[in-house]
Formats: sequence, structure tokens, C-alpha cells
Amino acid sequence: MAQARTYLDSVVAGTAPRQRPTEFLAHLGETVEMLRRTTPLRFMWARDYSDYHPEDPGGSAAGRTCECKPFNTSVLGQYRSRLRPAVMKASIPMPTTGADYRWMNLVARVPRKGLPLIVKRLGQGVGGLLLGRHYTAGGQALAAGLFAGVLRAGVGVWTETRLVRLTTDGAKVTGAVVEHDGREITVTTRRGVVLAAGGFDHSMDMRWKFQSESLGEHASLGAETNTGDAIRIAQDVGAGIALMDQAWWFPAVAALPGADPLVLLAERSLPGSLIVDQAGRRITNEAADYMSFGQTVLERERSGNPVDSMWIIFDQQYRNSYVFAANVFPRMRLPQTWYDAGIAHQSDDLAELARMMTVPEAQLLATVSRFNEMCRAGDDSDFNRGRSAYDRYYGDPTITPNPNLRALDNGPFYAVKMTLSDLGTCGGLCADGHARVLREDGSVVDGLYAIGNTAANAFGTTYPGAGATIAQDLVYGYIAARDAAAK
Repeated sequence: MAQARTYLDSVVAGTAPRQRPTEFLAHLGETVEMLRRTTPLRFMWARDYSDYHPEDPGGSAAGRTCECKPFNTSVLGQYRSRLRPAVMKASIPMPTTGADYRWMNLVARVPRKGLPLIVKRLGQGVGGLLLGRHYTAGGQALAAGLFAGVLRAGVGVWTETRLVRLTTDGAKVTGAVVEHDGREITVTTRRGVVLAAGGFDHSMDMRWKFQSESLGEHASLGAETNTGDAIRIAQDVGAGIALMDQAWWFPAVAALPGADPLVLLAERSLPGSLIVDQAGRRITNEAADYMSFGQTVLERERSGNPVDSMWIIFDQQYRNSYVFAANVFPRMRLPQTWYDAGIAHQSDDLAELARMMTVPEAQLLATVSRFNEMCRAGDDSDFNRGRSAYDRYYGDPTITPNPNLRALDNGPFYAVKMTLSDLGTCGGLCADGHARVLREDGSVVDGLYAIGNTAANAFGTTYPGAGATIAQDLVYGYIAARDAAAK
């Protein structure tokens, strides 16, 4: 615990009130025990999934992330169809955990680790269907397991219900008016209202105001219903806001018309690839955690040197070796729809590829030449790619001396257009260590709590490690419930 406290102090670095990460740590164990007791979820340690900043004081290369084991969503009955699709959904029934993904992605390079996992999860997925079971993994499994606990406890749930306004008695919040089945209903509370309605992922007015006017419309991977209503409504009763410029940024493949972006996780870390901007220059360490990557892109905009477009460039060996965008498996051709939409290009010649991308030929050739020199030396002296244990987690262990670097010597070469997406915003209502909503002057809005992305990130402007988004939601949900119950 002391090491974890040191780590959070280091990475948060004063960008959130100290009591927020402190209370998170203090109640983390109790929250996990509560989940074990009240839900059918079972957890496992994601061994070797490094902290996102493991070289910082207190950081761990072995990692601290736990994730739930694959879960049978059939137990939800009529509610199973209400589960949102996974962000990285496989095209076949194969419940893939985060730990599985690392080695499945490397199946063509390390088959002794990847193939047994594929056989195991395919057996579980297909075999489960034969038995009437629908297994899922990752965040979808967690959501299903939590909801199964709600159903088991007999808690009433209204879906398709919109928050209209909060009710008050003087300075105290006493309930909420919601719209349900086409009519407004007033719900009066004795112990408090907990706002857990997500961020403002799809309120473009708020995003352009607080974050960047360059953000593409509805490029977020967050729920479509996350439009900031709860944040705005809480402000109407005096709540303060913080960190509104922040989001859980995630670089992704640019969306096809009418479709969502496709996340790029391990793809950016794997050798034989690099990312360039519209000038044909590298932007940052491609293997950095996704939030840091996005922050770098936006910092460039604020400094007057915006990233107008991004391309991930790779060669045929890369294409033959790794899964791309979840469903383009090794040796598969990139989808024709990508070429037709102009978000993918292919050429045997880098200069021609540059022309297809409409980036300066000479600069792209110089960038790739410089990158190749560093790859042969095994050291990225420009952006330190591969020096962090986090970078190496998603690297290719068969490539030495640096599992994140390999020169692009032989074509054909590919370029895929990228966009800056996100998992949701993480700025919102000011809250204290009890999850109580605060006014701008720091006083408590009596009877009102905020958790999840409705509240400002408990970790300030940083993403400490895998699961930090969901973990703080769960822990502060537990904290809010205990505080309200004690009234």
C-alpha cells in the first residue's frame, strides 16, 4: 500500500486534491471484497501488465491490475440484450481477457503462447453457446456481473430514463425529477442523490468549449447517452467543475462514414511501425499509454503546432505478424472499404506512399530513414520508445534488442489514417474524498454525490494504470453509499 501511495502521489502530482487518490486507496480492498460478496464476479491478476508510468517513484513493472474472468451473460435473462458491445469486439464468439489479448495478438510470432489461448477461449465461447451460455470478457463482463448483482439483490432499475433536474430544499438536494415512459416523475430521497451518468463524451458543444475545436464530431467510444446532462444540472444547484479539458484519450483508426473509430492499443507498440503527422514527422513515443499520447497531440495544438492528421505506417512483415484493429488478422488484406474511403494506402515505394497521404515526400523519407537508424541501434533517442516496461508489455519479444523497434526496409508499405478518439471524458463535478459534490468555494452541496466520469478524475490529469477508470468508479460508488447510509 505504501508503494501504491508513493506512485499515485508521483503521477497525480497535485492535479487532483490529495484526499481523492488517498481515499481511493484506503477503500480499494473493501470494495473488492464487497464485489466478491454481492456479485457473481471472480477476479484475476493481470500479471506483468505494467503500470502506465512504471519508472516513476512507486511504479510497478509487474503491475497491479486485476480483471474479471469471462462471465456468462445469460444469467441476465431479458436484460442481456441491453449490454453495450465491447470496444474491441471479436468477430467470433471468443471471450478475450486483457491478459489473453497480449498473446493472441502475437500468435503468428509466439504461437506456443497464442494458440493455446485461442483454443481455450474458442472452446469456451463456442462450447458455451452449445450449452446456452453467452460468455464475454473485459469491461462488458464486469458490467454484466455488476448488473447480475443488482438483479440478485432485487434493486429496481429504470432504463430509458433521463435526468431532468434536481429538487432542493434550501441548499440541500432532496431528490430528482426524471423522465420515464414519456412522463416526468419526482423521486424524493432521504439520504442523497448519486450522480453516475457518465461524462460529456457526445456533447460536442461542451467538448469544443472545454477541450478543442479540432475534435471530430462523435469520435468518442463512450456511450451515446453521455451528453453531460448530470454535470450541467448539478451546476444549476451550485456545483463546481474541474479538469474539463481532460478525457481518457485513445488513438484510433479513423472512422468510416457512419461507423465508430477502431481502437489502436498494441498496434502502436509493435515493431515495424511508426506514426507521423501531416508534415511527415513523428509525433511522440508511439508506444506511450493512450491518454498520454492524446495529451501530447493536444499540447501541440495549444503550442501553435497542431497535429492536423495522423498516419500509422507499417510494412508487410508487420502486416504478416500482428492483429490490427481487433479483426484484421495476420496476412489478411486491409479492408477494401478503408482504401475506398481514403483512410488506407499501400505502395512498394515510400515516396509514392507519401504522395497518397499528401505529406511531404522528402520529410517522410527522412523520418523513416532516421527511424530505421535508431531501430538498428535498438534505441529511440528521439522519443524513448521501448525504454519503459509499459512500452515493452505490448512489444514483440522475438525482436531484439528492443521489442518495440524494427526498421522498415522492405515494401510493400502501408499507411492507415488515425484519429484522436477517447473512452470518455474525465472532467466533471468537483468532489471530495467522500464523493460529496463541492461548490467552487469548496463547500459541500448537501445531499449530492458524484462518481465515475460525472466527477472530475480522482487521479487528476493522469491514467495510472489499466482499469483506473472503472476502479475509481467502483471505489467511489462504495464510498458514496457508505457515506449516505451513515446519515
